[in-house]
Amino acid sequence: MAKPTKAYLALTYVCICWGTTYLAIRIGVMHYPAFLFAGIRQTVAGMILMGFALAKDRSADLSFKNLSRQMLVGFLMLTLGNGCVTWGEKAVPSGIAALICSMMPLFAVIFNLLFSRKEHFNLTIALGLLLGTCGVGLVFLHDVTQLSNPAYLLGMGSVLLATASWAGGSMINRNHVKPVNPFFNSGMQLFFGGLFMLIICPVTDDLHHFELWNTQGILALLYLIIFGSVIAYAAYMYSLSKLPVGIATIYAYINPMVAVLVGYFFMQEEMNAYTALAFIAIVCSVFLVNRGYKVSRSKVDEPDAVELSTDPATGPFEESLG
Repeated sequence: MAKPTKAYLALTYVCICWGTTYLAIRIGVMHYPAFLFAGIRQTVAGMILMGFALAKDRSADLSFKNLSRQMLVGFLMLTLGNGCVTWGEKAVPSGIAALICSMMPLFAVIFNLLFSRKEHFNLTIALGLLLGTCGVGLVFLHDVTQLSNPAYLLGMGSVLLATASWAGGSMINRNHVKPVNPFFNSGMQLFFGGLFMLIICPVTDDLHHFELWNTQGILALLYLIIFGSVIAYAAYMYSLSKLPVGIATIYAYINPMVAVLVGYFFMQEEMNAYTALAFIAIVCSVFLVNRGYKVSRSKVDEPDAVELSTDPATGPFEESLG
């Protein structure tokens, strides 16, 4: 089989798999405490990924500076990012959570504009942000009756916080010299992020009332560890090495649609006109913001930082909060 064909197959897997992780999370938190569930997933996936990384390349930066940096990124992207998404899905449908998470590039651009003098606001970015705001409004209108439900609003707020935290962690992760053994660093981020979740879960979770050996919950956990983290990561890195960046990153536009559809078919989550309009608005807003950001960065002659999701050294975890 030709290498481009294998790369396209790998990309197809990523597009589908990362869209289904939100449903697996939703199933998992129906049976297990959220931070405990996510913490086990990420620590185990991190250890597996670090093991594979060392088997391939025994070089690893274990300096205090690098370890502390991976801990910080892991805390922002995994503990707050993935952890708050998982916790939020106790009340928010998986498809809606995925739609909100797909706005991560918008938060990243906002942070760049606020904290970097090199960034320049333009009309395209403004239109994208406005369209993204409308998309969030449509998400809230998805089920107006839920707006009086404190648990639902808290869950939505948790997912929004996770998206912003993931964007901030992604920016920190990108602003550095190319790391030694990026696969191992990504494994450390997963491990430390999951470890922090396990540490705080006694505060955030009710650990007294859950069934330890629940078949659906365990299957969801295994799916997330093996297929959603380890295999999907390898597939993404392979497709990114063989395909143009613009093609390899289109999964960011497909994942929300997959999440909405699998939530509708397998969990009977509601899907109506508001859902469709929100999806269109958010996807278009991300496209416009990325396009405007590309124009802005090209003006300061920094082509290596054109897009927010193109650096293979940072890993794909900065793109899929599920």
